[in-house]
Amino acid sequence: MNLTYTQEDELFRLEIRSWLEANLPEGWIEGRRNLPENDRQRKDFLKAWQRKLMEGGWAGIHWPKQYGGRGASLIQEVIYQEELARVKAPPVLNFMGINMVGPTLIQMGTSEQKEKYIDKILSGEEIWCQGFSEPNAGSDLAGLQTKAIERDGRWYITGQKVWTTYAHMADKCFILARTSSTGKRHEGITAFLIDMHQPGVEVRPIYQMNDDHDFNEIFLQDAVAEAADVVGGVGMGWQVSMALLSHERVGVAGTIFHLENIFENLVQDMQREAANRNTAIDNPHHASKLAQIYTRLRAASLNYYRNLTKTIDQGYPGPEGSIDKLVSSELSKELTNFAVSMQGIQGVLWKGDENTSVDWQHQYLQSFGSTIAGGTTEILKNVIGERILGLPKDLK
Repeated sequence: MNLTYTQEDELFRLEIRSWLEANLPEGWIEGRRNLPENDRQRKDFLKAWQRKLMEGGWAGIHWPKQYGGRGASLIQEVIYQEELARVKAPPVLNFMGINMVGPTLIQMGTSEQKEKYIDKILSGEEIWCQGFSEPNAGSDLAGLQTKAIERDGRWYITGQKVWTTYAHMADKCFILARTSSTGKRHEGITAFLIDMHQPGVEVRPIYQMNDDHDFNEIFLQDAVAEAADVVGGVGMGWQVSMALLSHERVGVAGTIFHLENIFENLVQDMQREAANRNTAIDNPHHASKLAQIYTRLRAASLNYYRNLTKTIDQGYPGPEGSIDKLVSSELSKELTNFAVSMQGIQGVLWKGDENTSVDWQHQYLQSFGSTIAGGTTEILKNVIGERILGLPKDLK
C-alpha cells in the first residue's frame, strides 16, 4: 500500500482546495452550513451549487474531457472527496446522474441520448434517480416484475419501484423493466430513460424514523418511454445495469471521510465544558470508548486505502469494497449511538443537547439506513464469506 501522492496529485489537491475556499456558499467555511428545510428551496440551492461546480470544472471530474469532465484518475477522485469532506461541502444533488447515469450513457448511449442528456446531467439542470429495487426484488435484481409493453413505437411501463433516492426531486429516471418473460431470469430486462413529470408516474415519500424522506416509492401506470430512450438495446438491461453499477469507482470513500469528520465533532463536544461537571472526555470509561472508536475508524481508513491501491494496480474494483461498506456502516451506528449517550438525559429528546456541534439524534437514526442502502449487511457478509474468505455458498 502506497500512501504517498505524486507532485501532480498534490497540485490537483491545491487547485480544488483553493477553488472551494473561493466558491463555497457564503458563510459556509465559517460554519453556517444549514441547508434549506423546504424541498423546493433545497433543490434550488443544491442545483445552484452543482452548476457552480460545473462552471468551475469540478462536476463529473472523472468524465472524459470531451464530455465536460477532467479525465481525473482514481486517486484524484479520492483527493477530490477528501477535500469536499474537509470543508463539509454541500452534497451533490445529482449524484446518480453524475456518477452512474452519465458515465453509462457515455459508454453505451446513442449519439442522440448523449446530445439530449449529458450536458444537463453535468450542470444539474435535470436531476436523475435510479429505478432498480422493487418491493419483492431488492438485492435480487433479476427478480424485478415491472413490465414494459411496446405499442405504436412507444413503450408503456407499469409496476412499482421502492427505495428510490431523491425520486421526489428527480426530473428523469434510469429504470429497468421486464420486456420478456421467457428465458433465464436475468434475460428479458430492458433499461429505459423516462420523464418523472408525466401523468403515469406517481412518487410517494417513505418517511424514515429521523423524519427525512430521501427514499421514495414510484408507482407507474402506462408511463411512456420513447423508443429512442432505450439504452443498449431491448433485452440488454442486465448488461446495461452491470455497466452502470461498475461506474461507482470511489466506493465508500465519502462515507469514511464523513465519519472522520463527525468523529472530530464528537471529540469537540466531549471536550466542551458543562456546568457543575467535568468534560465528558475526562471520564476514563468514555475516553477508553472514544479510543476504541478512533482505532477502528483509523483501521477502516487504512483498509480502504489498501483496497484502493489494489484497485489501481489491477485496473478494476474487487469484492474488497464489501468490507469497506460493511465496516463503515456498522461503525457509523456505533459512533453516533455513543454520541447520543454522551448527552445524558437530554439524549432521549428529539433534538437532544442544542449546544452540540451535530444533531446526533438525527445522525444516529439515519445510520440504520446505511446498513441497507448500497448493499445490506447480510448481502455484504455473504460476498465477503464467499468471494474473499472462500467459504461455501448457502444451501438452497
